[in-house]
Amino acid sequence: MTAAIDIVCNLFTEQEVREGRTGIDEHFLDQVRFPMELRQGVSIDDYLRRMDAAGIEHSLLIAVRAGDLRMKGSFEVTYERVAEVCRAHPTRFSGLAGVDPFRGMQGLRDLEHAVRDHGFVGAHLYPHWFEMAPDHARYYPYYAKCCELDVPIMMQVGHNLIYQRDRRLPSVGRPLTLDAVAIDFPELKLIGIHIGVPWTDEMISMAWKHPNVYIGGDAYAPRHWPESFVKYIDSYGQDKVLFGTDWPVIEPQRAIQEIGALGLRPGPQAKLLRGNALKVFRLPGLVA
Repeated sequence: MTAAIDIVCNLFTEQEVREGRTGIDEHFLDQVRFPMELRQGVSIDDYLRRMDAAGIEHSLLIAVRAGDLRMKGSFEVTYERVAEVCRAHPTRFSGLAGVDPFRGMQGLRDLEHAVRDHGFVGAHLYPHWFEMAPDHARYYPYYAKCCELDVPIMMQVGHNLIYQRDRRLPSVGRPLTLDAVAIDFPELKLIGIHIGVPWTDEMISMAWKHPNVYIGGDAYAPRHWPESFVKYIDSYGQDKVLFGTDWPVIEPQRAIQEIGALGLRPGPQAKLLRGNALKVFRLPGLVA
């Protein structure tokens, strides 16, 4: 099978768990049936072994900015922490810069610093943590900055689950809200991650309509992907979907094995696992 690139990966080491930088609680881990023996965190070395077992060559690590830090329950994984891991393993990880629209001009300077100085390859946004849909005006300066830096931005679309019982967030990420953004920023590569559940067909329609809109196939086990989504990947959408796990939500080896069982044709499967990521992101040292 093609050596894969995972475009959605979270740090879930003992450090992140200890410092409360995961954004998820025991109830969520129960819901996704996360193994008890791993809940105190998985070391980077252990995770690299999991990548190797799955045949994943490279993963994009998110420097998460989840909500206004002035509000209880919000958290971040610092750019510096992700940059440190990427520097230690430059052939295995690249960084994604989380977006917090409440940080104003400093947030824009942070994004530029992450790309120009840390070598981050894109931006990442969790609209539900800010309770503002992707087409909200507060995000537009960040979309413009991504255009200026020539990097893509990914964001969660679809509904969101209850990650923390004491901070329940509304679902603001209807895929249709990418429509205006794609029109206003035609040169910006937009990736709707988490496949848009329960509006997956709506997400497919956005990727079909706009040349600059892509879909992240992550966060949901491939064996549960809607039939229309699998058919899209294997046919007219074969250039528009990128593989991800959203670790720790989906275990890498499970994700790869279940994709192998979908019955995709070799060409579309190779694009899903690797080719489309190489097209959308600039990944130093990786070849088609």
